[in-house]
Parts: sequence; C-alpha cells; structure tokens
Amino acid sequence: MTIRRLPETLVNRIAAGEVVERPASAVKELVENAIDAGSTRIDIAIANGGRSLISIADNGKGMGPEELPVAVERHATSKLPDDDLLDIRWLGFRGEALPSIGAVGRMSILTRRAGDDSAWSIEVDAGRVGPVKPAAAPPGTRVEVRDLFYAVPARLKFLKTDRAEELAVQEIVKRLAMAHPQIAFTLQQDGRISFRADAVQGELFERRLNRLEQILGRDFADNAVTIEAEREGIRLTGHAGLPTYNRGNAQHQFLFVNGRPVRDKLFVGAVRGAYADFLSHDRHPVVALFLELPSEQVDVNVHPAKAEVRFRDPGLVRGLIVGALRHALAEAGHRASTTVAQTALGALKPQAAPNLNLPFGTNALSAGARWRGYDNLRPANPGLAEAAALYNAPQGDFSGGTVASADDGLAPAARGEETEIAPTVPLQAYPLGAARAQLHETYIVAQTADGIVIVDQHAAHERLVYERMKQNLEAGKVPRQVLLLPEVVELSEAEAARLTARAAELAELGLVLEGFGSGAVVVREVPALLGDVAVRDLVRDLADAIAEYDSVQPLKEQLQEVCSTMACHGSVRAGRRLNLDEMNALLRQMEATPHSGQCNHGRPTYVELKLSDIEKLFGRR
Repeated sequence: MTIRRLPETLVNRIAAGEVVERPASAVKELVENAIDAGSTRIDIAIANGGRSLISIADNGKGMGPEELPVAVERHATSKLPDDDLLDIRWLGFRGEALPSIGAVGRMSILTRRAGDDSAWSIEVDAGRVGPVKPAAAPPGTRVEVRDLFYAVPARLKFLKTDRAEELAVQEIVKRLAMAHPQIAFTLQQDGRISFRADAVQGELFERRLNRLEQILGRDFADNAVTIEAEREGIRLTGHAGLPTYNRGNAQHQFLFVNGRPVRDKLFVGAVRGAYADFLSHDRHPVVALFLELPSEQVDVNVHPAKAEVRFRDPGLVRGLIVGALRHALAEAGHRASTTVAQTALGALKPQAAPNLNLPFGTNALSAGARWRGYDNLRPANPGLAEAAALYNAPQGDFSGGTVASADDGLAPAARGEETEIAPTVPLQAYPLGAARAQLHETYIVAQTADGIVIVDQHAAHERLVYERMKQNLEAGKVPRQVLLLPEVVELSEAEAARLTARAAELAELGLVLEGFGSGAVVVREVPALLGDVAVRDLVRDLADAIAEYDSVQPLKEQLQEVCSTMACHGSVRAGRRLNLDEMNALLRQMEATPHSGQCNHGRPTYVELKLSDIEKLFGRR
C-alpha cells in the first residue's frame, strides 16, 4: 500500500479527537483563549449538555479581520512569540483548539478589537472555512459551536447523558474560575444560570479565598488555613482545609500550575502524605493550591489537552507541598473545624423534660452532682497523680471548690448561699476553658469564656502522645534494631545507586544500608519501631519512591503509622476517671500542641458549642 498524506479535514478530525474529547473539553479550550485575551468577564452558555450549543463570550482584546482566517488554521497561535516551547506563559499555545472544534461541528466567531469601527465574523463548518465578513458587536469575542461532533457521529455515541456532560462543563468552569478570581464568570445551562462568580478585588489571599468561598462554600472559608511557602524559586500559595473538615473522595483537591488547572499524581501523593498523620485512609482533605515556577522548570506540553504537567525536579515540588501543608496545619494548633459543632448541634433535638419520678425525700443535689462537677472533686484514683505531672499543667489552682452541705435536700442556691461548683480560672486566657465535669468517665466538659467544650479524653491524649513520639522521629532519635544476619537486597544498578546516595538520610530514620556490588545493597540495621519488617519489600519501595519523587517519605510515613498505633495503645483510655487537675492539665497540653484538634484517625478530639448556639437549642434566641 502506497504511503499518502491524509486530507486536511481528516487530519483536523484526528486532532479534534485528542483535544476535544467531550463538550467540556471544548469549553475549556475556548475559555482559556478568553482568559489569555485579557478578559475581565466571560459568559458561557450551553444547551443539551453542550451537544447542540456552546457559546463563549468575553470582553477581551478581540481580533482583526486579518487574524481571523489564520486563527482557524492548525498550529497558528499568538502565544509563542519566540517559538520556544520551553517558555510557555499562556494557557492556550498549541493553536489546535479552534480548527479542531471547527472540524467536528459548526463554529462561528464574532470579534472586535477595542477602537475598531466594526466587528468581523467567520464560520467553519466541518472543517470548511467561510469568508471573513463585517458584522456588528461590542469589543471582545464570541465563539459559538453548534451540533458538536455532527461531522463524526461515532463520537456522539460515547458521550454521557446531558446531565453528566453539564456537570463536566460546570467542573471545568469552576476550576478555571478558582485560578482567576479577577475575572467574572457566568455559566448558563439550557437557559438557566447554574453558576455565577463575580470578579473579586483586593489582596491575593483575600481575593482567592473569596472566590473559593463562592465555589466551595462558606464552610471551607471558615475552616481553611493559608498556605504560603517558597523554595528555590518555586512558590506555593493557597488554602487547605483543617483535617476535621474532610470528604469521602479526592474530588475536592485542586492544583493550579502557573494558573493552569491540572491533575497530577505527584500532587495527590504529596497531599496524602501531608495529611497522613491526621486522616484515615478513606477520608480526604479539601485543598486548593497554586504553584508558580519558572516556565523552564515545568513541561506543560506532555498532554494533548494540557491536563497534565511534568516537573523538572519532582522531589523538590513534592517536598515543598508536603512541608508547606504540614507547617500550616501545625500553625493551626489545637483548632478543629466549625463543622464539627454544626454536626453536633444538628444531631441535637429539643425534647420535653423527662418525668424523673424521684421518690419523696431523694437528695436532689446528689442526683445532679455528676453533671455539676462535684463527682470529680474526690481524690484521683491510684496511679493517676503521675498523669497530671506528665501533662505539665501551668501554675494555678485548678482543684478544690466549695460544696455546701445538702443534708436538707435543697440546692445551695435555694438556701441563698454562695456556691462555687468549680475553681475560678481566667477563662479568657484558655481557649479550651476550665474543666467542670467528666461524663461517663470518657468525656471532659469544660467551660469557656463564651460556651462549652466537650473533649474525648482518649482521642485527645492519643494525639498528645503521638506528637511527642513524632518530635523524636523528626529529630532523628529513632531506635535501631541490628539484624543478626545482614540482608542483601538485589536491585538494578540505578536503584542501588540511588539508595546508597541517600544512605545518610536513611540512617537518620533508623535504616542503615550500604552498597553491595554494582546491583545490590546490604541492610544492617532497621528501625526498631517496625518490628519484624519485610526488609526486601521496604527497600524496594524506597527505591521506587526515590526514583519517582526523589524522596524517602515512604519510610517516614511507615514510622509515623507505627507511632500512631503505639500512641493509641499508650494513651489515657475511655472509662478512666480523671480529677480536675488531670482534666485541666490535659486541656492546657492540648492548647500547646499542634494538631490536637483531631486524633490520629481524623476524628475530632473536642466539640465546642458557643453559648449562642446552646441558647438557640432552648429557644432563647
């Protein structure tokens, strides 16, 4: 069979198959062009999921009559002035979007430059380009695509339902809106506005958080920490949700590289690693991160739809993301998400007061003593005095309190006597307040300046113990276990070289190895925390991680997981009675310890209820 050149229309349809996978792909390409044109407002409209209509209107710089015919030719672009594919500073740069879309549907472009006397239009029908015609329109550009894929009917069979395609378009528009808060976006689907985001002004972080609130909701804005870090010319900014504000999947994790929304496995792995201490495997954090780096440090040309990127130094990028997230979460201290309290309040339902039917003469004060904290004024059980000292409680009187005699069956207030049911402490100085009672020997109830806090004593102490163990781990104080028989692990020559190059770093984590010929390493010591570890599997996993991420993070994560398990078994258990000294010491230690707002499995360690919320429960507001 003789080799021949394919017709231009067929070439464009093949290109369209790479660039325009579904209506959402076409919307992405056209909106990116509008952003590159310097628009401050972009209006998107679709019908039937984008099958019958896609319309993108902007107020950007527009095009002249001489540019229109070139714009619909393949590989024609204004985004590479120096023809340097390694210096890409725009979202669209391949010059394939317009001809590819025009090859599989009916496309019309109406455009006008500011200052021009008239607008101009051009039409492309299944690859056939019409003449440029004068028209009337305001400055900017409107691109309309009708009957997408009518020229390649087979592609229509692979589209999903209109609703599914609408949601895909909505997701694309929202991601682009997150990256560009200075631009106003509207999305209209079958005549109804399904998304609107007004342009936001102000300082960078305020502007971004405001836009993220428009898209992700007020809860995210209330429960996000600010991310800002820079390393070797790479800058990371954004916002990340507290661990207790999480989701059941990773769909609410957003990464933007130089303003471009991308999906990247390195990013997903870095976020998972950063939150590994705080979330169980089936829960996922909510984050929006913006990475800015020199164009020569990232290749955005590795995917036809520009959905993936490749970093020159992936280890540096991963380390920056993990480090920045962990630092920001540590700065949040004991803070837990407000949604924890909202969930608790939602579960509470006002009920009629129960009929206690107490026998005549029952001591009413005794019946209510445990709620009021009297029950906790007795001496601690044997062995618990040491716990209070371990918590390093601050100086001050957290014990004592006066309890009037209740022999007459009346509460002290009924006799007109002054009563102090718990010690007086400066509530303003302590965010978690002063302990007032222990419920069911599991939950500590504390009074704050403007509400109450309920603490899960086991979950809270588990986090405190874990953080102490982790400090030792990060300081390189990892106990080692010498192998009776050093284990030789066969690897490729490159893998062995990578491991031996990181031998000093691995030794700090308790893994001592050295080269053993050209394609193997010999392991002499392993971290004692890992117990009876499969040495070969551990070493091979590390070799893979170093090759992909230039990092020994998997070993750190394994050690942290063991520390988490040990902390769980070494902490104060539920069902253990604590006195006021111990309860207050626990509260003070929580306030001074990073991440104490959630246990090692991502569950909250405490719930805070404001007085105003409690008053609403009783109809006082």
